[in-house]
Amino acid sequence: MVVQPPSPRQLPAQDANGIEAEERSARTVTYGVGMIAGAVLLIVICLLCSRALF
Repeated sequence: MVVQPPSPRQLPAQDANGIEAEERSARTVTYGVGMIAGAVLLIVICLLCSRALF
């Protein structure tokens, strides 16, 4: 006896404009966090270099 699996269900439609907007927002947040991390790293490096000179 062969059991036939049920047919797959219909997936919901995707909102392409909504997805694009969320990706833009996520990219902005990622760049912002990266710039803040870079600025903190630059300050720490400057502090370490100034301590090494004195």
